[in-house]
Amino acid sequence: MLNVFTLVNGRLFQEEIESLEDLRRFKPIWVDLDEPTVEEKQWIKQTYALSIPDDAIDDDIEESARFYQEDNGEMHIRSDFLIYDDENPRGVRVAFILKQDDSAVGGGILFSIHDEDVPVFRLLRMRARRLPGLIEDSKDVLLALFDADAEYSADTLEEIYDQLDTVSRRVLSGDVTDDTAGKVLSAIARDENMSGRIRRNVMDTRRAVSFMMRARMLNAEQFEEARQILRDLDSLDSHTAFLFDKINFLMDATVGFININQNKIIKIFSVASVALLPPTLIASLYGMNFRFMPETQWKFGYPMALVLMACSAIIPMLYFRKRGWLG
Repeated sequence: MLNVFTLVNGRLFQEEIESLEDLRRFKPIWVDLDEPTVEEKQWIKQTYALSIPDDAIDDDIEESARFYQEDNGEMHIRSDFLIYDDENPRGVRVAFILKQDDSAVGGGILFSIHDEDVPVFRLLRMRARRLPGLIEDSKDVLLALFDADAEYSADTLEEIYDQLDTVSRRVLSGDVTDDTAGKVLSAIARDENMSGRIRRNVMDTRRAVSFMMRARMLNAEQFEEARQILRDLDSLDSHTAFLFDKINFLMDATVGFININQNKIIKIFSVASVALLPPTLIASLYGMNFRFMPETQWKFGYPMALVLMACSAIIPMLYFRKRGWLG
């Protein structure tokens, strides 16, 4: 899918492109390629003299090759954007190419290539339509995307806060069964995985914004906006660190309750084995091959043996109960 975004009266307007003629009718500041076909890449090459690399969004690109500038002035940035999904949280690789073009507003066009719809892109499109003056050129689009990415990460952290608060109430209620503990551990594992992805996403966004600042491609106002984005990203680090501490606490508490439940089971077997030891001893004595056995010489031999075995089992149980070991 190929979409172009033009700037009209300070607002960003989206146009879906279905042919080469449609593409040539617009003067965009942003061209977005979502799962681009070979034909759409060819349209870009014919219209803007830009060749999109086949490995633009590959995950195996070396970290050092994700941010660079070509001799012709093209800026290449590859950054990951977060997708928060309970079933499959993930990051989507997006390749940005900032190409100089005197015919475009601000003298440049931003090209973005990705193979999956990104929530941050939808958020920016909605804001740019409603807020005039938010976008002035292609560099503003790129900064706005990174700013929206930081806000999206913050919103995701808030949702994890709420989920961990629910888990905390379940764990700290004191009535944690093995089934409840299993569900809690599963929820904690999902939150820990998502927190790690957020932290990685924040690090990646920080690197991309820092590269834009070092490349001296921003004017004074954009440079200050980039610094504000970095400050917002720095504030998220403390929140992710707190979440990791909270997750570790809940993990330790849940494992502690699991150990308590297991110890209760082991205690039952321990008490039962000690309580049944005297009856076993009496039964063993009565089963020995003596010449004169009480059960053969005395008519109350067997009843007496049963009474002794019962008493030898009841007396230890009463003692254990008095000591509180059966609770």
